[in-house]
Amino acid sequence: MDKLYIIKIGGNIVDDPAKLAAFLQSFALLQGNKILVHGGGKLATRVAEGMGIEQQMVDGRRITDAETLKVVTMVYAGHINKSIVAALQQHGCNAAGLTGVDGNFIQAAKRPLKNGVDYGYVGDVQQVNAVLVKDLLQRNITPVVAPITHDGKGQLLNTNADTIAQEVAKALSAYYETALIYSFEKPGVLLNADDDSTVIPVINAAYYTELKEKQLVFAGMLPKLDNAFAAIDSGVRKVIIGKAEELPLLISGNAGTQIIHD
Repeated sequence: MDKLYIIKIGGNIVDDPAKLAAFLQSFALLQGNKILVHGGGKLATRVAEGMGIEQQMVDGRRITDAETLKVVTMVYAGHINKSIVAALQQHGCNAAGLTGVDGNFIQAAKRPLKNGVDYGYVGDVQQVNAVLVKDLLQRNITPVVAPITHDGKGQLLNTNADTIAQEVAKALSAYYETALIYSFEKPGVLLNADDDSTVIPVINAAYYTELKEKQLVFAGMLPKLDNAFAAIDSGVRKVIIGKAEELPLLISGNAGTQIIHD
């Protein structure tokens, strides 16, 4: 079974032109099958505020009203996605930008009320068209995925990029030996969020439960870890969380935090 790397690049790296450029050059050099999933960083917020569209966040999640949906679609699927694709083409990586809408790649359902909160036009993934991406990979085309999905009824939806990476990894694990890498500004999962030297090299399910019970994991990391364990439980071979600048070391298992079954 061929190997496949699905790499999600965090928003803080997307916000830093120098760090993003260095990461994309490193990603382009990665040999074999690969998919890049990106978020939107703070640009969507800046654009929305510049247009007078008030932004609301609940527990770090964006409330996506109708006007905000227009902005995130323009920013994520437009400017950011195409800028990344252009940079990869510069480095000899034949990339193609995708959203969940294109080729019916990712269908989602509008999120119902959650703890009394209406998240607006936010989508929870229902199905992934793995065959579409498999065909692209076989043609040596590298998909670059923006976090916009659809419901199959004409409605666009804003979907968390970490979750998209997880769901795509799960779907493609039927065809490839799949590794999912969450790369962002931190060197891994930290015991002390303010000390980059406290990286936890390996986390299994039992240790994760202990970390949560003792509240030793930074709250913003919990959704990423939940996604990581969901991927491992669904056939993804390995999940690594670490620093974008250390991509080759993450790939080789010599940096970051590795998520394992036991």
